[in-house]
Amino acid sequence: MREALLCACAVSVGLLVQAARPLSVALSAQGTRTFKARLSPVPIDVAMQATIAGTGAVTASLAGSKLTINGTFEGLKSPATVAMLRKSPVRGVRGPDLFDLTVTHAVGGSVGGSVDLSPQQVGDLQGGRLYVQLNSEKAPEGNLWGWLLEKR
Repeated sequence: MREALLCACAVSVGLLVQAARPLSVALSAQGTRTFKARLSPVPIDVAMQATIAGTGAVTASLAGSKLTINGTFEGLKSPATVAMLRKSPVRGVRGPDLFDLTVTHAVGGSVGGSVDLSPQQVGDLQGGRLYVQLNSEKAPEGNLWGWLLEKR
């Protein structure tokens, strides 16, 4: 009787270990996720060609709900003033500000920051609806922007 009970306990422990294994694998597979964006001029008309120019690139890593953004830009026609993480209703359409980022106040430099996203904002990031926008002195409504898309 005692041997049967010990055997049943050993089987139960073995089953629990096996059941927990997929969970640990799933959690480790959800580690840091990487996103990237190419910063390019916002849509412009002929009159804005004299004030809007430049290029850049941004990478972002998502660990849990913390999003860390790092990037560079160059070739602006006037110094950068602010950079923001924004949410778009659909990719390619402007949306409201979510968070301010740090930016070099020059025609070239760096942009970055770390923010804690809500579960809804994580979903927006995964759906390609978050983007970085950089404004400049001559383009206060936007100079460069780029959508954060998951690097695969």
